[in-house]
Amino acid sequence: MNRRTFLHSAAGLSLTGITRTGQGSPSKYRACVIGDSAGGGYGHDLHLMWGLHPAVEVVGLADPEPTGRERRAAEAGAKRTYADYRRMLTEEKPDLVSIGPRWTVKHLEYLLHCAEAGAHGLIEKPLCVDLTQADAMYEAVAGRGLKWSIAFNFRASPVVEHARRLIVEEGLIGEVLEVRSRGKEDHRAGGEDLIVMGAHTFDMMIHFLGPPRWCSASIQVGGRKALPSDVGEATEPLGPVVGDRLQATFGFSGGVNAYFSSMKNDDGNQGRWGIEIYGTRGVVTIRMTRVPKIFWLNEPSWAPGKEGTGWRPLPQAPVPRPGPSRVWHYTPIVADLIGAVEDNRRPRVSLEDGRASVEMTQAVFESHVQGGRPVPFPLERRDHPLKRWT
Repeated sequence: MNRRTFLHSAAGLSLTGITRTGQGSPSKYRACVIGDSAGGGYGHDLHLMWGLHPAVEVVGLADPEPTGRERRAAEAGAKRTYADYRRMLTEEKPDLVSIGPRWTVKHLEYLLHCAEAGAHGLIEKPLCVDLTQADAMYEAVAGRGLKWSIAFNFRASPVVEHARRLIVEEGLIGEVLEVRSRGKEDHRAGGEDLIVMGAHTFDMMIHFLGPPRWCSASIQVGGRKALPSDVGEATEPLGPVVGDRLQATFGFSGGVNAYFSSMKNDDGNQGRWGIEIYGTRGVVTIRMTRVPKIFWLNEPSWAPGKEGTGWRPLPQAPVPRPGPSRVWHYTPIVADLIGAVEDNRRPRVSLEDGRASVEMTQAVFESHVQGGRPVPFPLERRDHPLKRWT
């Protein structure tokens, strides 16, 4: 299987929309990379993602830290490097940009400059610090007709798409009754886990259940109710956080509730990060790994110990085809983004999806600030609840 055939089969998308010039060779999309080796890095190697598409060439990489800049540029095959990303955008005039830093505090700044330059692109998750920023980002992109994706690679995975089709369209586990999820519960357990790992989890909830209607939450510090004086900064610049234990309930259509919890504990096992979807005929569990691990329990009582029952792979699940790049699992997102640009449509994993995830995160803080009472979606207040609380 050659590289083009792999890309086509992995993404399930046609590349025939690419314009051609000269001797019939594909015209190149000019791509740039924004990173910061001393300030959030490149997410999960997002500087390599453009190498997954044959019609994209990396013309520039910007990083204020010299050593990291040269190393990452060499890995990405960037033609030129810059200390200032704004200069890069002005001089290179890219069609596409990837915003790599994990730290969210500059995401709004990065994206506004990219939008002003007329570039499409992809941004690392979480999207931003709060809904005020998310709304500004959306308006900047939508107002110029630009297409932006977010690095929700789990939802874009073919095996997750297969799971959704079986559950939502074919009724594999019957009527969905509830969803349960947990964060990684590592050193970030609680509020920071909510922001970072909850971003993926909430996106998956929406993917399977649709948009939420309300949220009710409780946050604790050291076994007591969290107070305004407990609000602090995360271990990375992500905005304010609070709590080492939290529990949140989200209401969805049809009376289905979904639960998220992250609690500081001494176990050290991060493998519980993921979601379980419970139905009248069984359970599906999804664990967040590079290729999501999904298993199915075909048992209405949810009792795997019963004779003849047990966890098994999904029926007719697609087999992943790893590519030569260590970011091969981003292939569906990259191919879809190019398709969205060419077809003038919304990407399947979009900036709007990133905003929806931020809104669920912010709703957890908002509910706790309001004494745990349910808060409806969309949130009326768009500023950060913890900033207002303190």
